[in-house]
Amino acid sequence: MEIRDKVIIVTGASSGIGRATATLLAHEGAKVVLAARSYDAIKKLAEALPGSLAVQTDMTKEKDIDNLIRATLKRFNRIDVLINNAGQGIYGAVEKVGIEEYRKIFELNVVGPLHAMQRVIPLMRKQGGGVILNISSVVSKANYPYLGAYASTKYALNALSLAARAELEKDNVVVGIMLPGMTDTDFGKNAIKSDVSIKNMQSRRREYLPEPDSPEFVAERIKSAIESGAAETTAH
Repeated sequence: MEIRDKVIIVTGASSGIGRATATLLAHEGAKVVLAARSYDAIKKLAEALPGSLAVQTDMTKEKDIDNLIRATLKRFNRIDVLINNAGQGIYGAVEKVGIEEYRKIFELNVVGPLHAMQRVIPLMRKQGGGVILNISSVVSKANYPYLGAYASTKYALNALSLAARAELEKDNVVVGIMLPGMTDTDFGKNAIKSDVSIKNMQSRRREYLPEPDSPEFVAERIKSAIESGAAETTAH
């Protein structure tokens, strides 16, 4: 799909990959809808991206997701692309990860994106097509110590996404996943440390993870994924 003039929702747009992606797509001529809990941040970004729309959205709340869709349709009358980017990490050994903390992360990383998909799919089908890109993670393709709980949410997101891709092919609704590696954002800082300290995670990181990519680099790969309609896109 071409980017120019398309209406594109980016969740988690207040910082990191979401902010970089929204900025790039707006510069490519898209009409970008910025969704995040931090309204001040997305409002300020919207002021720098002419034609964009900021909608305060907590992706763990169905009413917020519904409002996001309504606000987008009211402003633009269509939705061409949904980028489910909002998410949070959790660090901890499988043996000790907090169950309530895990439920919180699962709601944000899996249930929220699923609800958003269910809201936009009928709209995209009716208008003749669209793109849904769910931001997963390279950790969903391997086994890393202390990241099992987080990785499991991305495994689930992958399964939902690729099943939906097959189900919606006949409707010209293209569903794909983006698999970033380590990225230079506040992801680690904002992650829940359910069992292991961030200091320990940082000391182990170099054992199995490469140096981080920039959010701008990942944004370019997201743009390529939208344009190509690939089932899976990695950062390299």
